[in-house]
Amino acid sequence: MPAYVINTLFVLATLFVFALGTGVLLVAVLYVIDVTQTKHAIRRNYPVIGRLRYGLERLGIFFRQYFFAMDREELPFNREQRSWVYRAAKNLTNTVAFGSTRDLRIPGTELFVNTAFPTLEEDAAPTQAVTIGPFAPTPYTARCIFNISAMSYGAISKPAVLALSSGARKAGCWLNTGEGGLSPWHLEGGADIVFQIGTAKYGVRNSSAHLDDDALRKVAAIE
Repeated sequence: MPAYVINTLFVLATLFVFALGTGVLLVAVLYVIDVTQTKHAIRRNYPVIGRLRYGLERLGIFFRQYFFAMDREELPFNREQRSWVYRAAKNLTNTVAFGSTRDLRIPGTELFVNTAFPTLEEDAAPTQAVTIGPFAPTPYTARCIFNISAMSYGAISKPAVLALSSGARKAGCWLNTGEGGLSPWHLEGGADIVFQIGTAKYGVRNSSAHLDDDALRKVAAIE
């Protein structure tokens, strides 16, 4: 074996023995300090290892925040609230679908649930109508607060659009066409229609993909 390898191993072994000896000496000193002090019962009863408690307590603040605390457990502002603020500050979407992290079992929580039986007409409270554009040439009076939101024909097909339009007519609410444009089946159901103009301008654009005012007037003239 070359001499430089032997010398290197000797130096490493010396350093290891020195570090080990220093560690043993440090533990011995801490042991004596802990068993002779009278201020902390944990350190006196569990010399040396009792000191880990204080470090773990301090680290626990960070571990609980990232690993153990639930999204809505912390105070005064929990992780869910902070995440909402962070995303809003960065101009990112702060609308999250598919469920909630809130505990919905708490008494008093407001829920929108399905009803097994419809409310009888004599038990129902009439909805106050809202007039949209009262000073417009043709104002629209909405009889319902809750309506059918945007779902494009191309995404849900003819039977679905026809069923939604027919149901909206019976319920007295409006139906939003979605960005896919107005189809004959939106009109066939007889519901009030809200025509949505998306970025693609389906149904009201010209060959250059710009908004076609004539096509828009034609759609707006449908009653």
